[in-house]
Amino acid sequence: MMIHNVYFWLKEGISDDDRKAFEEGLRGLFAVEEIDEGSFGKPAATPERPVTDHSFSYSLSLKFKSVEDHNIYQDHPEHHRFVENCQQYWQRAQVYDSEVID
Repeated sequence: MMIHNVYFWLKEGISDDDRKAFEEGLRGLFAVEEIDEGSFGKPAATPERPVTDHSFSYSLSLKFKSVEDHNIYQDHPEHHRFVENCQQYWQRAQVYDSEVID
């Protein structure tokens, strides 16, 4: 099993409509059938601690049954559509991929 986490820092001053378009782009990714589970969200209102980072705007978490399924997702037209349509909204994206240890 593999977890694909992406953190996005949106550009300063984007409109509410742009933010909604970004969220719709994220939702569109869930149409990729190789995704076993998926969700996205904003930083939680947890207390500040030395190990927390609330600086991102959105996070995306996708679970795949295998690295091969992840690789199919990376080349999927829906993923390419998301990047093409939504990269205009972010200034930074950071990916953390993990293989789950049973």
